[in-house]
Amino acid sequence: MAVEVIDVPEAKRYEARVDGESKVAGFSDYIRTGELIAFVHTEVSPEYEGRGVGAALARTALDEARAANLRVLATCPFVAGWIARHPEYQELLYQARSKVSD
Repeated sequence: MAVEVIDVPEAKRYEARVDGESKVAGFSDYIRTGELIAFVHTEVSPEYEGRGVGAALARTALDEARAANLRVLATCPFVAGWIARHPEYQELLYQARSKVSD
């Protein structure tokens, strides 16, 4: 099974398709600024769960974030969990730099 992942900036998400099908097998919604990409929701269609679609979405999106020199804010539980299991991507995580306190 071949999974193709593409960025669809006008929809603000990455989309995955399997074996050249036109149907979207999964997607990961994001919010992007000049310095940061926040992954807010990832969803894989039930018929594609457990077949590597989510991993392909995460890996492609994070590789592209790295190439664009973007920090990553993983508010989506799937992306956050995927990064936690793949330490080679943890350096991408956004770290707040503010020293402001109440």
